[in-house]
Amino acid sequence: MQDFLIYFNMGLKHVLDIAAYDHVVFLIALLIPYTFKDWKRVFLLVSLFTLGHTFALILSVFGIVSISVTLVEFLIPITILITALYHLFTAGKSGKKESISFVVLVTLFFGLIHGLGFSNYFNTIMVGSGMSKLVPLLEFALGIESAQLIVVLSVLLFAYILQTFFRFSKRDWALVLSGCIIGVILPMILQSEIFK
Repeated sequence: MQDFLIYFNMGLKHVLDIAAYDHVVFLIALLIPYTFKDWKRVFLLVSLFTLGHTFALILSVFGIVSISVTLVEFLIPITILITALYHLFTAGKSGKKESISFVVLVTLFFGLIHGLGFSNYFNTIMVGSGMSKLVPLLEFALGIESAQLIVVLSVLLFAYILQTFFRFSKRDWALVLSGCIIGVILPMILQSEIFK
């Protein structure tokens, strides 16, 4: 039980760490057009993101896939930028239901990229080899997913308050939040090691 809490807390704190905010920003970007009534779609997207990033984490930790840390650290903010731009240009348009297959595929792919980013962190803290890595890896992933649940509920609650009590339209919410995310992410992309 003690080991479970160690790796679970590492995963939880890794996502909620203010210095490593890219994961939280991606989740916020992913949730831009959704409210509590869209909980099934939110559950689907977050689950696919989780599936992609847990799969990539496992592949990387066991040495099946290896990718440059610099490239992964560059691709993570790119995925956030693409998600925010997508919601910026589709804000207020009907047809969200028709575009779900695109969003599903992109979310799964972006989960793979983010999982590769977590694998670098996990490999630095993990001692041992082979199957002894599997249980701590799953405990770490469970901590990450619990943190994601906290972020999802917080974002949906904040959106609900703004749209219900302050009469923010869904379109305005999508435009403002997408713009803010783009403003946060562009400097991260431009400061990437890939350009140095």
